[in-house]
Amino acid sequence: MIDDLKSEQATKPPSAVSAFWHNISMRYQAALDKCTPFTTGRWVGFCLLFLLFALRILLVQGFYIIAYALGIYLLNLLIGFLTPMDAVSLDEDGPSLPTRASEEFRPFIRRLPEFKFWYSSTRATVISLFCTLVPAFDIPVFWPILVMYFFLLFTLTMKRQIKHMIKHRYIPFTYGKPQHKGREDNASPVGSQHAAKS
Repeated sequence: MIDDLKSEQATKPPSAVSAFWHNISMRYQAALDKCTPFTTGRWVGFCLLFLLFALRILLVQGFYIIAYALGIYLLNLLIGFLTPMDAVSLDEDGPSLPTRASEEFRPFIRRLPEFKFWYSSTRATVISLFCTLVPAFDIPVFWPILVMYFFLLFTLTMKRQIKHMIKHRYIPFTYGKPQHKGREDNASPVGSQHAAKS
């Protein structure tokens, strides 16, 4: 009976609304796929959007709860971006084998990839920007306490993350690492050896 119901749903043509949403989601995904290789442009766009949000907060002199929530969420995303995927296995307190320079190379794989970090940050900033348009979210708070608590949380979290990096000897950034080049070939081409002999 369930199989009959599934087959009826599979043969049933999609409604106009579901076809419309499917079309919109396909176009949205295509736009995301096109912007994937432009890392610098995406992050510049995010920074401009974030500056627009900060300017809105400063001009309105309100919505500090929204700004605090966005800051905590972005901090959480940053930690995911800086943490390796196998961090759980790195944090096991059991005995571990000694590490050597000849140990097998393991590439740094992020728990949160760069594109998902950018996408989640941008989406959260856009949502926060729209939340500042709703007066119900402007809850009166003493904002210096929120700022102080955010910086305290940021400092403690980054201190723990840096200790984790030092303990497990990994660098989450590719800049500054040695680039391996191919072997330089000093031998002359075969044709030039024959030309020199004649």
